[in-house]
Amino acid sequence: MKGVVIIKLSKRQGEILEIVKENGPITGKDIAEKLSLTRAALRPDLAILTMSGNLEARPRVGYFFNAGYQAKQEAKKFIHQKVSDYKAHPIVVEKSTSVYDAVVQLFLEDVGTLYAVDPKGHLAGVVSRKDLLRASLGNQNLHELPVSVIMTRMPNIITITPEETLLEAAKKMIYNHIDSLPVVKEDEEQKSTYLLVGRITKTTITRAYLEIMENKTS
Repeated sequence: MKGVVIIKLSKRQGEILEIVKENGPITGKDIAEKLSLTRAALRPDLAILTMSGNLEARPRVGYFFNAGYQAKQEAKKFIHQKVSDYKAHPIVVEKSTSVYDAVVQLFLEDVGTLYAVDPKGHLAGVVSRKDLLRASLGNQNLHELPVSVIMTRMPNIITITPEETLLEAAKKMIYNHIDSLPVVKEDEEQKSTYLLVGRITKTTITRAYLEIMENKTS
């Protein structure tokens, strides 16, 4: 995406950051001594780290590690993470499944949304906890009522593809007030028909963000 720049540090610059993290505030002279370098040799690296925002320099005090900048850099990585790397296995029912069986599966899987598919695995609809609750309160025969009657159908389903980013997934969920998205791929042999290949939820995105911020991802 435009406007996002993540600076790749050299080995020496990484070592400087670690020294400042552990010992800051620290003078350029002391950093140079720890690395067995002259101050002149170190000056370009310190200038790059200061201008990029990794370090802050204060006259007669020394260099400080800019934790806020690092947090922003880690957060920017989130923008580029692909849905394909974080999608989970979708919880599905066939569209002919009864509402009663769908309710049972919803609670057994402890999810908020079920995805209805046709016999070929194409996404046919989405059934939410609210849909099932509404049908249950209608005093209908839940054993005979198929989920196809109460589900949200295509093209009214908000979907996402594996190639899109977690940021795009988050935006879709927030703007559309939903808790999860079906991850789909268009069927090459049947246009405007989508194969269900996964799901992504608000919980998934939150967990991914925390992993990135804690430097657990590569």
